[in-house]
Amino acid sequence: MAPSTSHVKSSLQRQQSRLLHHPVLHSPKHKRVTASFPAELLQEYFLAAAGAAQPPEHKKVLHQDADACPTTPAPRRASDETLTVHAGEKPAAGGMAGTDSIATPIVSGTTHWFRNSEDLIAFKEGRRQSFEYGRYGNPTVKVLEEKISALERAEATLVTSSGMNAIVATLLALVPPGGHVVTTTDCYSEARAFIRDRLSKMGIRSTFIDLDDMESLEAVLDKDDVTLFYADSPTNPLLKCVDIRQVAELCHRKGALVCIDSTLASPINQKPLTLGADIVLHSATKYMAGHHDVIAGCVSGSETLISKIRAWHHDLGGAISPNAAYMIIRGLKTMALRVEAHNRTALLMARLLERHPKIERVHYPGLESSPWHHVARKQMAGYGGVVSFEVKSDLHGTMKFVDALEIPFIATSLGGCESLVQQPAVMSFWGQTDEEKAKNGIKDNLVRLSFGIEKFEDLRDDILQALEKI
Repeated sequence: MAPSTSHVKSSLQRQQSRLLHHPVLHSPKHKRVTASFPAELLQEYFLAAAGAAQPPEHKKVLHQDADACPTTPAPRRASDETLTVHAGEKPAAGGMAGTDSIATPIVSGTTHWFRNSEDLIAFKEGRRQSFEYGRYGNPTVKVLEEKISALERAEATLVTSSGMNAIVATLLALVPPGGHVVTTTDCYSEARAFIRDRLSKMGIRSTFIDLDDMESLEAVLDKDDVTLFYADSPTNPLLKCVDIRQVAELCHRKGALVCIDSTLASPINQKPLTLGADIVLHSATKYMAGHHDVIAGCVSGSETLISKIRAWHHDLGGAISPNAAYMIIRGLKTMALRVEAHNRTALLMARLLERHPKIERVHYPGLESSPWHHVARKQMAGYGGVVSFEVKSDLHGTMKFVDALEIPFIATSLGGCESLVQQPAVMSFWGQTDEEKAKNGIKDNLVRLSFGIEKFEDLRDDILQALEKI
């Protein structure tokens, strides 16, 4: 029989009194804890611990109409928070067999043996599975690939030694000589250079369009055979967004594949495959690994497309080490928590900067003032940790602001625990002409901040004091 409410209340009061007057909690070491521990939290704690009758505000769910409460759990997909922790790792889910370790083991062996010749022949004929050689696959890497596939809702994933390796392998595998790639003027600069300078020497044509002019994409699709549309969403550093669903519909109508580099979003904020894209790429160095300590890339999609890319990847030799794969597996377990912090800090900071008198313009798709907000809000769960803005100053005044910041490191990259800051005119676009910078929307006063997981108030105060220096 359940205890009466009056009995529970008196019992709780006695327990609370004992806890609040416990000699240990009144030692100098514990005074700050005791002073800052609200009584209502103690009440909630003891109610939960005693299994007591709930206060009225907690009864709403427990006392719903019986018809409204399902008697059996409805089938549902695991959340991203759960997938980042468990996907690919439990043996029943296709994880590494033969171990009862909670942490995925690092299998560092470069080659895998066969029991006898018949065993080898069975492998060659596809009747037996083996990684055979480290360049073709690895048990630890496979766990990582399964985890990313679950997050991206993909049939298969290939993890590579870098994001650029994933890009190159994808382009070479999916665009044959005589093919045609359409990409955007502000896609990743090294990918843009590879498409323009390298693929052209292989007999592959390329067309660059502006994201502000989607009519040009329709025109190219109508007049020419396009093999692949390739774009970043959001872009770096101006955070423009591709309407992935619209682009996929246009391209598929004409038989073209769609590849989205979703690095600046992360799988937590955006899932291009569910929006119609055929391939999604990431620099796993960024949000996935999340600690500025490992280089990797990944590409996800259908089994058919990933098999083609994997074959090229074997030839290119961009295998990731098992140690690096393990570090990304570990990083992924906290990705949902980290990305939530990135999203929250970046949005708050973007709103603050938008109202600051020393800021001319803020680039962030989470702002209603952004021309890309209407696209971002329908395909993104959050808007990421990168905010770009233009300071009301010149090149040197903006440098002074960047140098006055105390928390962020002046560095390239993004998506890690530490906040990073760069002035693109001095870093990524250094040495380019004014015309080249203008073509890419890069101004001397542009700053890109990749927010980490530090406390928002600390970052806010640091940015405000640095703005006072100009």
